[in-house]
Amino acid sequence: MDSSHTSALETKHAGLEEKLRAEMNRPSPDAATVQALKKKKLRIKEELADI
Repeated sequence: MDSSHTSALETKHAGLEEKLRAEMNRPSPDAATVQALKKKKLRIKEELADI
């Protein structure tokens, strides 16, 4: 894969991490949102590992 694709995935992963951190810091985090963000992060991480 080209490095621009890798960079884009890393940027998406970092953005999801930030959203996840913000959700977890809320007084009562939404479990469904947290789970969805974690799944998206995992998919991106797996795609990066395949590169």
